[in-house]
Amino acid sequence: MPVDRLLPSREAQDLIALTRDIADKVLDPIVDAHEKAETYPEGVFGQLGAAGLLSLPQPEEWGGGGQPYEVYLQVLEEIAARWAAVAVAVSVHSLSSHPLLTFGTDEQKKRWLPGMLSGEQIGAYSLSEPQAGSDAAALRCAAVLSDDHYVINGSKSWITHGGRADFYTLFARTGEGSRGISCFLVPGDLAGLSFGKPEEKMGLHAVPTTSAFYDHARIDADRLIGAEGQGLQIAFSALDSGRLGIAAVAVGLAQAALDEATAYANERTTFGRKIIDHQGLGFLLADMAAAVVGARATYLDAARRRDLGRPYSTQASVAKLTATDAAMKVTTDAVQVFGGAGYTRDYRVERYMREAKITQIFEGTNQIQRLVIARGLTT
Repeated sequence: MPVDRLLPSREAQDLIALTRDIADKVLDPIVDAHEKAETYPEGVFGQLGAAGLLSLPQPEEWGGGGQPYEVYLQVLEEIAARWAAVAVAVSVHSLSSHPLLTFGTDEQKKRWLPGMLSGEQIGAYSLSEPQAGSDAAALRCAAVLSDDHYVINGSKSWITHGGRADFYTLFARTGEGSRGISCFLVPGDLAGLSFGKPEEKMGLHAVPTTSAFYDHARIDADRLIGAEGQGLQIAFSALDSGRLGIAAVAVGLAQAALDEATAYANERTTFGRKIIDHQGLGFLLADMAAAVVGARATYLDAARRRDLGRPYSTQASVAKLTATDAAMKVTTDAVQVFGGAGYTRDYRVERYMREAKITQIFEGTNQIQRLVIARGLTT
């Protein structure tokens, strides 16, 4: 059953209707086969881009959709309800364009943003390293200025769309300490840049996650975004928005699991009654529904604050924490509703459960979100 959404305009209603139509016709028929075979969905992101769904929250003057974050996140949720891996990649694409949009010069924006937001390119975010996940300041990948170029050496890890993206927003060390990290826009075909084999993940199989290796890779100095040493500030500002994207993805997953479980509970009978009519199962489904609605409210509150230009960092962490914990519980409970059948790959709920787990980990683990929230309570 479609989610009954409170949207700010008729245009937003039409956009949600368009997203549902594309998701049902393009994504839903092929998701199971690609996730089971772990094959990349060629052409899918091109179709989303052609429909204008890859760059919805970016300004129209640069080729974006000019939509409020409140609307963009609900579009992302609709995509995630059909295919979480695709929704995560769309969220990461938006995340990867944020540094240039927010910290780039007018000349840099004119040069690169129209292509990045055209719907014909897909971006990736390259912050983490094997020894620097939650502790981003510990990264070692280095960029050394040499005349009018930076020479980059080192490795990065956990890159969504690694090896397939058209551009990478890279964070590399240009000096010492936490103020010695800088941000760069790296073209996907850069000489000296190579990628490892895709990680063998628990879920999100259709879109690769890889490591990247820089071996004396040279980029023009004008690909530095912001000032030298501003990298962590840029990275963390982008992550506030990215956390909302993951919250929306998590809610989409949870909604899909709830829908599947509810449909099954209305069809399956035991002891002469539909299992939803047994209070034990009915209450379980009620708790699942309440968790989904509550999680959606947290990300919408943070998004509306963002749209109004108000501080929203704490609210983004609350949304990410609440939504992803809810997704893990709701998808697990959905498997329980299906019983033994839910443990098989004959039904989607086992995939939803596997996919939900990573939402508690990336874009800052939920333990990191608790740290952020706690700091906001300090007087």
